[in-house]
Amino acid sequence: MSSIKSKYKSLYWQQFMLTAGLVLLTLVLLGVSFFALSYNYTLSERRDEMRDRAALMARASTDFLSAEESGDMQQKLHDLAAVASLMSDVNFLICNEQGQALLTTDTSLEGKSVTLPQEIVTDIVAEGVYEGSHTIGVYSRKQVAVGVPVVKGGALIGFVLAVTETTELMEMWRAFFGLFLMTSAIILLISFLATSFLSMRQAQPIQEMVRATRAYAGGDFGVRINANDLGEEMGELAVSFNSMADSLAETERQRRDFIANVSHELKTPMTTIAGYTDGILDGTIPPERSKQYLQIISDESRRLSRLVRRMLDISQIQSLEMRMAEFDLCESMRLALLSMEQRILQRELDVEADIPEDSVLVLGDNDLITQVIYNLLENATKFAAPDSTLYLGLAVGGEKAVVTVRNAGATIPPEEIPLLFERFHKSDKSRSVDKDGYGLGLYIVKTIVEQHKEKITVTSEDGVTAFSFTVQLARPAVMAADKKH
Repeated sequence: MSSIKSKYKSLYWQQFMLTAGLVLLTLVLLGVSFFALSYNYTLSERRDEMRDRAALMARASTDFLSAEESGDMQQKLHDLAAVASLMSDVNFLICNEQGQALLTTDTSLEGKSVTLPQEIVTDIVAEGVYEGSHTIGVYSRKQVAVGVPVVKGGALIGFVLAVTETTELMEMWRAFFGLFLMTSAIILLISFLATSFLSMRQAQPIQEMVRATRAYAGGDFGVRINANDLGEEMGELAVSFNSMADSLAETERQRRDFIANVSHELKTPMTTIAGYTDGILDGTIPPERSKQYLQIISDESRRLSRLVRRMLDISQIQSLEMRMAEFDLCESMRLALLSMEQRILQRELDVEADIPEDSVLVLGDNDLITQVIYNLLENATKFAAPDSTLYLGLAVGGEKAVVTVRNAGATIPPEEIPLLFERFHKSDKSRSVDKDGYGLGLYIVKTIVEQHKEKITVTSEDGVTAFSFTVQLARPAVMAADKKH
């Protein structure tokens, strides 16, 4: 049981890990994609805004940078830059043409000497703008910077640099990352609960099937699986499993009946043979009567031999590979009827043969179909009333040929008809009428007919019993055309 439970755990964890992995992978891919796109978009928007503010400050700084001394102008420009910095959350550095900062809105840089890195100056001069991240002056961390030139009369007179810390840009993504982790945890928890529920529902019928299988292995075929509320696929599996159990139970019943019937059929002649043999040997039977009882022993031995041969015939028929070919069904019916001539005469029966003169070609195993006709005639002859009529006929309809064997005698009770084709079944329970039979002839008939994927039916009313079985026509279209002509 522990190994089975571990298998179910393994199945559960495999499903959970697969589901959780797919969910997590989807969340990661979506998160990374959204983060990259939103970060690039936000950074681009931020740089555009900083470039506009830097360009505005460059225009406002033209007079300041071109004047030699102007304290009042410096204060106005500082106030203007401070307002712009407060509104856009960006610090401005106004530098001369050498890159030295003359004015800044960052209070942490006041009184300190700040010079723009040479690569920023070079890019502004060459490209007309600088956009990037760089460590500037006394800043210990990289700053997102946008620089533009200050030009007057076509001459470069300075630079304006708008800077902001990258940490400010990262605050939104930190919040997004926390939200992403919380959402992922909730989704994984939901996946865990859903997977657990589904896995337990899937494991429950499997566990029931395991218990049922063990019961079947122990010979108990009464266990069934509840197919309700299992879903379409598992419900169909449970129904099929129950059908298999019904089939196994029926097979077991037939096996027991078969063994019981075989034991009974073999016991009777063997008891007779042993009893008469012992009587002759110990003198119980007088010598002058030995011949009579030896004849009985011989007859019983032959009957026993015929019984064993019939049982072997059944085994061979069930395992036989049929030789399907076209043959004339009319000819097979005539041969079977001729082989029964002696028994028909002994029973003083009249014969009505409704067999077409023209050939009726069918598809099947000639020997096996002939055996079916012979067994049906033998059965009908055995139970026909003396001086009655035995009927053998053939009719063609659609794609099938229908063979009918009919006799007049005792009516078979309706509850007895479904049992006629079972092994060792005899309609006469006392076995006085059918003492030479074995109850195997009709079983052989049904076996052969089913091997041909055909049907056999029985009717018994008012003392008339009829057996009819179908055979596939070899060329139904051609025969139908012949009928029209």
